[in-house]
Amino acid sequence: MNTNPFALDPSRRRPGAGPARPAGRLRFLGAGALIAVGYMDPGNWATALAGGASYGYALLSVVIASSLMAMLLQWLSSRLGVVTGRDLAQLCRERTGPRVTLFLWMTSEIAIIACDVAEVVGSAVALQLLFGVSLTAGVLMSAVGTFAMLALQHHGQRTLETAVVALILFVGLCFVIELVLARPDWRAALTGAAPSAELLRNAGMVWLAAGILGATVMPHNLYLHSALVKTHALSCSDADIAAALRGVNFGTFSALSLAFVINAALLIVSAAVFYASGHRTVTDLADAHRLIAPIVGSHWAAILFAAALLACGLSATVTGTLAGQAVMEGFLRIRLPRWQRALLTRALAIGPALVAVGLFGPHGSAQLLVASQVVLSLQLPLAVVPLIRFASDIRLMHGWRLRGVPLVLAWMCAGAIIALNGALIWETATG
Repeated sequence: MNTNPFALDPSRRRPGAGPARPAGRLRFLGAGALIAVGYMDPGNWATALAGGASYGYALLSVVIASSLMAMLLQWLSSRLGVVTGRDLAQLCRERTGPRVTLFLWMTSEIAIIACDVAEVVGSAVALQLLFGVSLTAGVLMSAVGTFAMLALQHHGQRTLETAVVALILFVGLCFVIELVLARPDWRAALTGAAPSAELLRNAGMVWLAAGILGATVMPHNLYLHSALVKTHALSCSDADIAAALRGVNFGTFSALSLAFVINAALLIVSAAVFYASGHRTVTDLADAHRLIAPIVGSHWAAILFAAALLACGLSATVTGTLAGQAVMEGFLRIRLPRWQRALLTRALAIGPALVAVGLFGPHGSAQLLVASQVVLSLQLPLAVVPLIRFASDIRLMHGWRLRGVPLVLAWMCAGAIIALNGALIWETATG
């Protein structure tokens, strides 16, 4: 029985939709890769580095939980986009009043700018570590890198996606080598994979846990993912939607699984190198780069560390630009050329980055990186709650709606995010 009434209503079919055509699953990896780079940007580096150095493997459970939440929520986002043919921002505009729409757009833009600040600063630190340029020059050079990445789209979207996949695989290879050099205590890492009640009692751990959550489950990625896949189902037939969902799910879970491995490796390397050697105050990327080589006994550790950081920063610039374009078009129906959108986002991010590195140097940039990820965590419920509501709405999703165990898990994720943010606000107010 056909569970999708859109298939029976020609007026509600996607514009230009034609009959479904078979395609290999590899064509769906592009959207997953563009989402995954947002889960391993310099903000992830800062929070994982600080967490591993300060508390050893204890926060590994937060990385695991955050990654599982990310997979579930990105699965919901892609499902919403494929089934409805619209993205999350468009649905928010259609189903909320003008004031709520404007508020959600503004908070989404704040999240994108906060993320872009992390990418600017992280790329600047990587350029300084590799080539010896000043942080100020690195901040300005990182803006050029954004346009260089986006210029690849002139050769087609597949060219950009291939470049991003190549950068992700390079980062993964770097951390395989880093893990071999760091020689972590895998038994202690396994213990850290289990959550501890200390996570909600220790103010420092709560702060970093919120940062890890914000760095892993990025609110603007939820808007972007639904926008990237909304045209994958060429018609509204059940068979076509089911085929598109299989391909999109393959791309999503493959890419995010690799992102999880890299994020976990970041924290494990930090714990094995810095916490185990007594360097528990290492919180910034420059100090980590300086110390990692002598501690592990190989100069390659420092080179690979900086090179992987630069690769993450460059690839993540694409996500911020595409997400900004998606939310602006979805909420406000304003479409800017991607170079203009990149210029706008970078112009707003460069200011705070220059102030931080100018006043405080690398230490200020590290604090700014972690703080930017906490901002993302605080904004996250504003994207997650509408996403779950829309994905479980029978009038919108019909036979494809979210229900049963996945729906319960989704609301549990939302509750956990809100609880962690509440604990953060409480610890900040009373600390």
